[in-house]
Amino acid sequence: MTPPDSRPSLADLIDRRVSAAELKEALARPLSDEEREGTLSLVRWFRRRYATPSERLAYVRQAYCRWQQSCGTRRTPAR
Repeated sequence: MTPPDSRPSLADLIDRRVSAAELKEALARPLSDEEREGTLSLVRWFRRRYATPSERLAYVRQAYCRWQQSCGTRRTPAR
Protein backbone atom coordinates (compact mmCIF):
# COMPACT_ATOMS: atom_id res chain seq x y z
CA MET A 1 0.00 0.00 0.00
CA THR A 2 1.25 3.49 -0.86
CA PRO A 3 1.87 5.76 2.13
CA PRO A 4 -0.67 8.63 2.23
CA ASP A 5 2.01 11.35 2.07
CA SER A 6 3.45 9.99 -1.21
CA ARG A 7 0.14 9.87 -3.08
CA PRO A 8 -0.65 12.77 -5.41
CA SER A 9 -3.21 15.24 -4.09
CA LEU A 10 -6.58 15.63 -5.77
CA ALA A 11 -5.45 19.01 -7.14
CA ASP A 12 -2.35 17.36 -8.62
CA LEU A 13 -4.50 14.74 -10.33
CA ILE A 14 -6.93 17.35 -11.66
CA ASP A 15 -4.22 19.74 -12.86
CA ARG A 16 -1.82 17.21 -14.35
CA ARG A 17 -0.86 17.58 -17.99
CA VAL A 18 -2.21 14.90 -20.28
CA SER A 19 -0.02 13.75 -23.13
CA ALA A 20 -1.24 13.96 -26.71
CA ALA A 21 -1.30 10.15 -26.85
CA GLU A 22 -3.46 9.93 -23.71
CA LEU A 23 -5.88 12.49 -25.08
CA LYS A 24 -6.09 10.78 -28.47
CA GLU A 25 -6.74 7.43 -26.77
CA ALA A 26 -9.45 8.86 -24.51
CA LEU A 27 -11.21 10.60 -27.40
CA ALA A 28 -11.09 7.46 -29.56
CA ARG A 29 -12.67 5.30 -26.87
CA PRO A 30 -16.47 5.10 -27.23
CA LEU A 31 -18.66 5.99 -24.27
CA SER A 32 -20.02 3.08 -22.31
CA ASP A 33 -23.79 2.71 -22.00
CA GLU A 34 -23.48 3.82 -18.37
CA GLU A 35 -21.52 6.98 -19.30
CA ARG A 36 -23.97 7.78 -22.08
CA GLU A 37 -26.98 7.37 -19.79
CA GLY A 38 -25.33 9.47 -17.08
CA THR A 39 -24.65 12.25 -19.57
CA LEU A 40 -28.18 12.15 -20.97
CA SER A 41 -29.59 12.17 -17.44
CA LEU A 42 -27.64 15.35 -16.64
CA VAL A 43 -28.83 16.98 -19.88
CA ARG A 44 -32.45 16.11 -19.04
CA TRP A 45 -32.05 17.57 -15.54
CA PHE A 46 -30.44 20.76 -16.85
CA ARG A 47 -33.17 21.25 -19.45
CA ARG A 48 -35.87 20.78 -16.81
CA ARG A 49 -34.13 23.11 -14.33
CA TYR A 50 -33.43 25.78 -16.96
CA ALA A 51 -36.40 25.34 -19.28
CA THR A 52 -35.88 28.25 -21.66
CA PRO A 53 -32.87 29.32 -23.70
CA SER A 54 -32.72 32.62 -21.78
CA GLU A 55 -32.62 30.75 -18.43
CA ARG A 56 -29.84 28.52 -19.74
CA LEU A 57 -27.83 31.48 -21.00
CA ALA A 58 -28.28 33.32 -17.68
CA TYR A 59 -27.01 30.26 -15.81
CA VAL A 60 -23.98 29.93 -18.08
CA ARG A 61 -23.12 33.61 -17.65
CA GLN A 62 -23.32 33.30 -13.86
CA ALA A 63 -21.25 30.12 -13.85
CA TYR A 64 -18.64 31.74 -16.08
CA CYS A 65 -18.38 34.72 -13.73
CA ARG A 66 -17.95 32.37 -10.74
CA TRP A 67 -15.24 30.49 -12.61
CA GLN A 68 -13.40 33.70 -13.50
CA GLN A 69 -13.54 34.84 -9.86
CA SER A 70 -12.09 31.54 -8.71
CA CYS A 71 -9.24 31.96 -11.22
CA GLY A 72 -8.65 35.58 -10.27
CA THR A 73 -9.53 36.87 -13.74
CA ARG A 74 -12.74 38.77 -13.06
CA ARG A 75 -14.31 40.30 -16.15
CA THR A 76 -17.79 41.68 -16.69
CA PRO A 77 -19.72 39.52 -19.18
CA ALA A 78 -21.01 41.15 -22.37
CA ARG A 79 -24.76 41.63 -22.46
